[in-house]
Amino acid sequence: MFIGHYGPALGAKAALHRIPLFVLFLAVQWLDVVWSVLVMAGIENARVVPGLMEGSTLDLYDMPYTHGLLGAVVLSALFGGCVALFMRTDRVAVFWIVTLCAFSHWILDFLVHRPDLLIYSDIKVGLGLWRWIRVSLPLELILLLIGAWLYARYVPARGYGNAALWVFVAFMTSLQLYATFGPAPVSPIAEARTALVAYLALAALAGLVDLTRQRGKPHLRP
Repeated sequence: MFIGHYGPALGAKAALHRIPLFVLFLAVQWLDVVWSVLVMAGIENARVVPGLMEGSTLDLYDMPYTHGLLGAVVLSALFGGCVALFMRTDRVAVFWIVTLCAFSHWILDFLVHRPDLLIYSDIKVGLGLWRWIRVSLPLELILLLIGAWLYARYVPARGYGNAALWVFVAFMTSLQLYATFGPAPVSPIAEARTALVAYLALAALAGLVDLTRQRGKPHLRP
């Protein structure tokens, strides 16, 4: 999953405006950020298998630290704790929201990955929806659009804020279409580098979009 991960980030911003959107964008991809670094370092491993699944040609056979259940919980809590330390107020709420955003990555990966998410010993899980683009691609778009709607509805815009948001959503959708129908990765390391750059760039763009919204208390109410 790629842009679908950003749905929870946009929705979480509606719940607590105090958290910068770029932080939430990093949170939902935090497990993959660490995965990219570990793959480039040779600590976790993957391989390109043409035709493996319609939605992905990466065989993610070795990623126990970032996508194993225990590792995902620890990394998520670590990111949430670090963010909470930099907040002056609402630290408990910030910790839980950011931690849950980070762990949502594992939950959504469970839907689309093959059984490569380690639970314990040699037990791995994954529903494998990437086998069918007609299922996984609409799921990505629905998650993103729900999050964007919540963000637009409950985080008031200033000036051209809503236009900026939907242009950003359209841009992310185009990236998803390229990732789905474009060329297969050259190598796992190349894919890790590309992913890391994409995650950081999208977080930076999310920060710019967030500047077009009003500051204030959460508006997540009828």
